[in-house]
Amino acid sequence: MPSRKFADGEVVMGRWPGSVLYYEVQVTSYDDVAHLYTVKYKDGTELALKESDIRSQSSFKHRKSQSSSSSPSRRSSSRSRSRSPGRPARGRRRSASQSREPKDDKKKTIQETSLAPPVLVLFKPSENNTKRYNGEPESTEKNDTSCIILEQKLKPDLEVKRVLEQYSLRSRKDDKKKEEIYSEKKTFVAVKPIEKVPTKTKELEFGGRIGTFMLILGLPATVFYLLSVCKQDDPSLLNFPPLPALESLWDGRVFGICLLWFSLQAVFHLLPIGKVVEGLPLSNGRKLQYRINGFYAFILTAAAIGVLLYFQFELDYLYDHFMQFAVSAAAFALALSIYLYVRSLKAPEEELAPGGNSGYFIYDFFTGHELNPRIGNFDLKYFCELRPGLIGWVVINLAMLLAEMKIHDLSVPSLSMILVNSFQLLYVVDALWNEEAVLTTMDITHDGFGFMLAFGDLVWVPFVYSLQAFYLVGHPTTITWPVAAAITVLNCVGYYIFRSANSQKNNFRRNPSDPKLANLKFIPTATGKGLLVTGWWGFVRHPNYLGDIIMALAWSLPCGFNHILPYFYVIYFICLLVHREARDEHHCKQKYGLAWERYCQRVPYRIFPYIY
Repeated sequence: MPSRKFADGEVVMGRWPGSVLYYEVQVTSYDDVAHLYTVKYKDGTELALKESDIRSQSSFKHRKSQSSSSSPSRRSSSRSRSRSPGRPARGRRRSASQSREPKDDKKKTIQETSLAPPVLVLFKPSENNTKRYNGEPESTEKNDTSCIILEQKLKPDLEVKRVLEQYSLRSRKDDKKKEEIYSEKKTFVAVKPIEKVPTKTKELEFGGRIGTFMLILGLPATVFYLLSVCKQDDPSLLNFPPLPALESLWDGRVFGICLLWFSLQAVFHLLPIGKVVEGLPLSNGRKLQYRINGFYAFILTAAAIGVLLYFQFELDYLYDHFMQFAVSAAAFALALSIYLYVRSLKAPEEELAPGGNSGYFIYDFFTGHELNPRIGNFDLKYFCELRPGLIGWVVINLAMLLAEMKIHDLSVPSLSMILVNSFQLLYVVDALWNEEAVLTTMDITHDGFGFMLAFGDLVWVPFVYSLQAFYLVGHPTTITWPVAAAITVLNCVGYYIFRSANSQKNNFRRNPSDPKLANLKFIPTATGKGLLVTGWWGFVRHPNYLGDIIMALAWSLPCGFNHILPYFYVIYFICLLVHREARDEHHCKQKYGLAWERYCQRVPYRIFPYIY
C-alpha cells in the first residue's frame, strides 16, 4: 500500500473541487482504503481530496522565486497574476505598461472574479476571519498564501458558457458589459470538474452497530406490541397482552393480498401519466428522472376501492386480520431489505449512500447501502416513499371507519372517527399532490434504501400512523361539536405552517431567482446554496417539524384522555423530529461551516419558538 505523504494537522494547499484554485487547508485525517485526505478550510468546510490535489506550501513559494528571476517584463506579469483578484496590491511597483493600461487590468480582474464566483466570493477566507483551526487568533499579513490562482490561456466562449451554466450564476446588470470583456483575448481561470469519490462512513448514527441491531429487532416488536395492546379492553401501555400463538400471526391469504397491493401500486406508478422531472444533482453531477403521478395513483386506487365496495366486498376484513397484515408487511419489508443489500454489493462506488457505507454489515443493512436502487427506470426507494404505505394508510383508516359502523351498529361514523379520517386524508393527499417536493428531502438525497426506510414506509407508516382509528373502533369516544371545531382549527394551523414552510423551502431550493421569492433574505454558503433567514425559516430552524407536531396532536385529541396509547404517535413524533433535528444540525454544520453558525445566531430556536 502506498504511504501517505501528508500528516494529520499539517497545513498544506488544497485544490478546490471543480477549479484550479488552491487554498490553505489543514489535514484532519486520512482514509487508508479510499486513499483520500480529509481537509478543513478556514471557513469550516471539510472535504475529501486526493493526494494529487494537495501540495505543500513550499512548492508554491519555490515557483514564486523562480518567476522572480525571469525578465523584468515577465516579472511584473508574474506578480500581477500571483495574486487573487480579490486581494489588494500593497506596496507594489507598477511598470510603465501597467500604468498605461489600467482599464485592461480592471477588465482582467473582472474576468477572473466573475468566472469563478462560487470560489472567490464564497470560499476565499475573509480578512475579518480571526480564527485559526485550533481557535487561536490569526493575523492577516501581506504574505498570506491562502489562495493561489493557476492561470491558463483563453478558453473558447463555449467553455466560459459551460462553466457559468455549471454554477447556475445569476445574471447581473452589467452582463452586457461582461460579454464584451469575454470576447477579448485575456487570461482566465480554468475550471475543470473533477469526480468526487465517496468515502467510508465514519460517524455512525443510531448507536452504531449495536444500536442498529437493536432497532432491527425492536421496531417490529414495538408495532406488534402497540397493536396487541390496542385490541384489549384496557388499552394501557403497562397492561402487557398475552403472547399470541405463532400460527395465528400468519395467513397465506393475507400475505397474498399484501403482494397484490404492492404490485397494483407498482403498476399505477409505471403508467405513462404525469410529468417527468429531474431530481437534485448527485455527487457525480448526474440527475435522475422521476415520474410524478402519485395523485393519479391515489385516484385510481380510490376507484378500485369503490368498485370493491360496490360488489359488497367487506373492507372491515382488514380490521379482523390487522395483526396478520402487519406481520405480512413486516416479512415483505425484511425480504426487500435483504434484496436491496445483496444488490448493493455490486453497485458502483459513486452510487452508494454517503451515510450507509461504513463497511459494517448490520449498520449498512439498516441505514441502506445504495442511495438510489433502480430496476431499469423503476426507483424502488422513491416508489416506497409515498405509494404502498401512504396510500395504504388511508385505506386502513377507511376500513376502521367501516368496522366501527358495523361493530357498533351505526348508520354514520362517529364524529371522532370522521375527524381522524379527514385530518389524515388531508395529510396524505397533500403529500401526493406535492409529490415533487419529496425529491429535495434527506430520505431521497442522502439516506440509502435499507431496512430503516423499507420497514418505515411499508410497516410503520400504515400500521402505526393509523393507531388512532384502530383505537376508536374498540374504544369509542364521544366529543361535542365545539370541541370538534377547536380541534379542527388546531389541525388547520399546523397544516398551514407545515405546507407553507415546505413550499417556501422547496421553491427556494429549485429556483432561488424566482421573483416570488425576492422578499426573502438568505446567508450565502460555501456550497453555492443559501440559508433562508426570513419567512418561516427565520422564525425557527425547522418550522415544518413544528407544523407536523401540531397536526399530530390534533389527530390524537379526538380519542379523548382516558388512555395515553392514542398519544403514542405524538410522543414518538416529537422524539423522531428532535432526533432528525439534531441529525440535520450536525449535517448542516459540516456542510455549511461558518455560514451555519451565522444562521444559528440569527435563528436561535430550533423547533418550538422561545422554548427549544
